[in-house]
Amino acid sequence: MLIHMVVLGIETSCDDTAAAVVKDGKRLLANVVASSMDIHKLYGGVVPEIAARSHIESIMPVIKQAMADARCTWGDIDAIAVTYGAGLNGSLLIGLLAARTLAILKKKPLYAINHVEAHLYANFLTETKLEGYTLPADPPQFPMLGVIVSGGHSQLVLFRGHFDYTLLGQTQDDAIGEAFDKVAKILGLPYPGGLSVEKKAAEGNAHAFRLPKARMQGKYDFSFSGLKTAVLRTAQELVGADYSLPSIELPSRLNDRQKADIAATFTRVAVETIVDKVLLAYEEFTPKSVIIGGGVAASPPLRQELANRLPLPITYTDRKLCTDNGAMIATLGCFKAMLGAEPADPYSVGTAPNLSM
Repeated sequence: MLIHMVVLGIETSCDDTAAAVVKDGKRLLANVVASSMDIHKLYGGVVPEIAARSHIESIMPVIKQAMADARCTWGDIDAIAVTYGAGLNGSLLIGLLAARTLAILKKKPLYAINHVEAHLYANFLTETKLEGYTLPADPPQFPMLGVIVSGGHSQLVLFRGHFDYTLLGQTQDDAIGEAFDKVAKILGLPYPGGLSVEKKAAEGNAHAFRLPKARMQGKYDFSFSGLKTAVLRTAQELVGADYSLPSIELPSRLNDRQKADIAATFTRVAVETIVDKVLLAYEEFTPKSVIIGGGVAASPPLRQELANRLPLPITYTDRKLCTDNGAMIATLGCFKAMLGAEPADPYSVGTAPNLSM
């Protein structure tokens, strides 16, 4: 029998400093994110040292704001959940040290959360009074197929129940979000690459070029490195150059139409690569639910392709809950607390930068 639980979630795995309060793993009471993206834009990507410094400045104000938005005192908080991996080690340390300190001072159980797994748990949020959020009407049902698509991960996971899952497959090189970022640089599009490529793709012909889908030995594994290289070769050919032309010279030699067509074709093939494997897994395991999580889960082309091709209705969480946020951390923390998972030792738990599912 589930017990009622209010959890403060803290997330600092990359460049966003985030905190949220969730009740019973389904009700979103507060969700605050302080982004340092504008600083990182100047460098064309996330700079770990700058991200860590930004977390130091933002962590306590963000936590205080989340609790104020939720109208909670420490007496209302039953547990603290915090990301301990995967992510940038310096960034993870700031959130984890803050959570460990608060857990000790406030005498709250501490749950160490897998960031990758938490992305999927954002889909369990179904209630909120916060403005600007559109949530599913019902939570996912088990067995469920989870699709994690982000800058660092592309994975297919079969869940038989909470914390009872099998990793079916994952990328063997670049993750889909990483591939979007690299294609953005080839085309000279601004950071963040995924949004820039998506915007440019809307202007282009998605069938302008023939780009390959990787054939993998693992039935449910992914690869996007070859697709990225094919984009590079296509761009070099369009400007009349061979493979020796540095990619840094391509943006000035490609015209807007060529950039749009490359972005559109790449987006189509990358999305189809994911959806093809999702359908394959659906046919084998016939889950009751299919859910997606991670930054690329906010992509309209991916959402549309899944909705068009899956034989069961699929719902999506709010796009704001696909990128890194404290709500997904607090939600997974709720289920760990409600289902009797063992809390972490706040005096000794450490970071795990390379953590996976």
